[in-house]
Amino acid sequence: MKLFKNVSLLATLISLALSANSVAQTPSAEPASSTQGLSTAQPLIDAKIELMVKLEKVAFFSADFNQQIFDQEGNSLQQGTGKFSVSKPNLIHWQTLSPDESLIVSDGENLWFYDPFVEQVSVYTLASAIANTPILLLSSNDPQLWQDYAVSKIAKNRYAIVAKGQDSRVKSLTLSFANSEHTPKLIAVEMLDTTGQLSVIKLLNHGSAPNPALFSFSVPEGVYLDDQR
Repeated sequence: MKLFKNVSLLATLISLALSANSVAQTPSAEPASSTQGLSTAQPLIDAKIELMVKLEKVAFFSADFNQQIFDQEGNSLQQGTGKFSVSKPNLIHWQTLSPDESLIVSDGENLWFYDPFVEQVSVYTLASAIANTPILLLSSNDPQLWQDYAVSKIAKNRYAIVAKGQDSRVKSLTLSFANSEHTPKLIAVEMLDTTGQLSVIKLLNHGSAPNPALFSFSVPEGVYLDDQR
């Protein structure tokens, strides 16, 4: 199994970078049918707003990453390393360096997946990728994207994002931030997909604003283009 061969998982690593714009624009929750329902729903609403505000403060980031993939029984399937950069709105650069090289680039309109091993590039519209991939919440300032997800706070500076629909290939996405009074720093991402596989991604060596050239992509000569737009 190649690291990040699953397109939905790759795309998921892009929704986080697309965050919410304003709490005031957050869609209102439906009224609870009972006092008990209200008490249950309110913490979820508060957690979503809290996470949206936190992500709103992150205009860009760049970091190295270490990733490990586990099966349903907790057995380690694969480890990998690479670089991850985000710049709002909707710009992403995800480069896997080991064990196999691959590249994902969002140029703001399209999502490009380049696999040098098979000499193939696949391209999707960013809108279609966002529909099933909560990680793209990291790079957007559109609060409408949050309507399809529920958020719970599971620990200090740790949030779980769960898709409400049944068609999402990612069951849950967990974001962890460093303890900081200044700009929030994302330090870990965990993704559980519908097959039961868990991807644990740790971010380190955070850098400054990424080079704008990282967010453009040209199909290399001689490489097959699979255009899904």
